[in-house]
Amino acid sequence: MSSIDKILSADLSSLPDGKYYRVGIVCSEWNIEITTAMCNGAIKILQKAGVDTKNIFVCNVPGAFELPLAAQKIAKHSEIDGVICIGCVIRGETTHYDYICNAAATGIMQVGLNFNKPIIFGVLTTENMQQAIDRAGGKYGNKGEEAAYSLLKMLA
Repeated sequence: MSSIDKILSADLSSLPDGKYYRVGIVCSEWNIEITTAMCNGAIKILQKAGVDTKNIFVCNVPGAFELPLAAQKIAKHSEIDGVICIGCVIRGETTHYDYICNAAATGIMQVGLNFNKPIIFGVLTTENMQQAIDRAGGKYGNKGEEAAYSLLKMLA
């Protein structure tokens, strides 16, 4: 993905051709204003690359912890080429943040390895809401767009 010094979504001019791909997107409803912006960004990039709208399957889950199971259910279908997992976890006052981030990252990685398909980790793990806003279409780009770009690159 990117850092403050590199915003991948600033230049997505060389997208791989996606016209033959079938893609799942699993989107967390927790911090929904952030995840909706990221999901819309991912869909925009997929469509720009030629993925037909009817070949983009969006599934909503309650939170980031649920992303791996939903990704697994989608990835098991042979006609699905890859899955983008979108979520946003913002640090709070307890260690809950650490457990959720670790579980989501490990689970998403495991789904990709189990199904030998790209399962993209598009989960923001931020310290505060402003950092999330900045990465969901704000001054650091849209990480949903970057997740879609990563998926397309992995599929190509």
